[in-house]
Amino acid sequence: MKSAVETLNPTRVRLTVEVPFEELKASLDAAYKKINQQVTVKGFRSGKIPARVIDQRFGRGAVLEEAVNDALPKFYTEAVNEADLNPLGQPEVDITELKDGELLAFTAEVDVRPTLEIPDYSGIEVTVDPVEVTDEDVEKSVEQLRERFATTSPVERAAAEGDIVTVDLEAKVDGEVLEDGVASDVDYTIGSGQLLDGIDEAVKGLEAGASATFTSQLKGGSAEGKDAEIKVDVKSVKARELPELDDDFAQLASEFDTLDELKADSRKRLERMKKFDQATQAQEKVLDELIKLVEVPMPEKLLEDEVNTRKHNLEHHQLGQIGMDLDKYLEMQGKSAEEFEAELKEQAEKGIKTQFILDEIVNKEKVSVGQDELTEHLVRRAQSSGMSPDQFAQAVVEQGQVPMLVGEVARGKALATVVEAATVKDTNGEVVDLEDEDETAEAGETVEAADETTEA
Repeated sequence: MKSAVETLNPTRVRLTVEVPFEELKASLDAAYKKINQQVTVKGFRSGKIPARVIDQRFGRGAVLEEAVNDALPKFYTEAVNEADLNPLGQPEVDITELKDGELLAFTAEVDVRPTLEIPDYSGIEVTVDPVEVTDEDVEKSVEQLRERFATTSPVERAAAEGDIVTVDLEAKVDGEVLEDGVASDVDYTIGSGQLLDGIDEAVKGLEAGASATFTSQLKGGSAEGKDAEIKVDVKSVKARELPELDDDFAQLASEFDTLDELKADSRKRLERMKKFDQATQAQEKVLDELIKLVEVPMPEKLLEDEVNTRKHNLEHHQLGQIGMDLDKYLEMQGKSAEEFEAELKEQAEKGIKTQFILDEIVNKEKVSVGQDELTEHLVRRAQSSGMSPDQFAQAVVEQGQVPMLVGEVARGKALATVVEAATVKDTNGEVVDLEDEDETAEAGETVEAADETTEA
């Protein structure tokens, strides 16, 4: 077999391959055997039809077509390996010559990974938010915990802000009660904004047993988007009572004996959260700066496929699961179809560039992935997918996705290497030390957020 490579542009090549006919023998034998099993000829047992009879009855061309279809992937792969190419996606193959008994010639055009020059990235500087936990932050955190331990009790008075009312609802459009417009025993916290626009004003001042009507635009159901006349019957009013902020509350809500200890722990927890957010922000900003440094030719076919994949996943998986179509989603987002397409293309480009650049750094820095790192990453991915680690691991192996996970970990480590070399300061001018953070794990999450491309 002879092959040659022609570079069409930085991300696409054309392979020209010539195969001596004798190298098709195995595929020809397989073709005759396959046809033998599929047809019957009077006078011959199944599977025992001579090749000359198959040629006479069904045509030599049918055999050659079957043999070539069988052999092409093998010869294409050999040519790719011989040229040391990194193909992206499936090739466009064109058979240019097929001479029975002499020669098979074909061309294959395919996108390839571009060759990248990674410049010195040690000069990257980014600014992130400082880790500052105020007394107000702590008080808010404790107050949220206090809300979780609130109790309710019936009251014989008019409903007020913050009360919980149990109501029956009936919605009419054009004077007709909607089939899906009736609900009973609905608990609603006045002021939460989690039900219908206008209900707060309608129920405030009502006691149990009282009713009111109001007009509201329906947010879902058969008459979604239409204005409806809503009747609300208040069945009960309950007041929320918060526990006193004292040592008894600390003992009730935590493992601490005093309120001061609870607040101190809340401060530490908030500091850890803000350090995590700071590290994530540093990862994202360093990645953005790294992408600016490297010129990445964009394979148009890969980009087109990636945009289509992201759009399909959004429409048929994310939105489909909540019963929403793309038009409604764009309306809620306040975006036109053109703005959505442009945003999708920008995200896809960033994902592709991220993968190419970090893979190049993996090779340049000789980044390796240990079993413990892979296991840790697998457990984290399992948690985000809602599966147990064992279930997720089994699915990964069955779908042949182990190399994909290894690539994700390696790219995370590559980004951590870049972050370590960069200068990260907070808005106060202080240099941020990320060495105590789990850089690899966080870098992996940052890479996954940017790089949702299909592995090539």
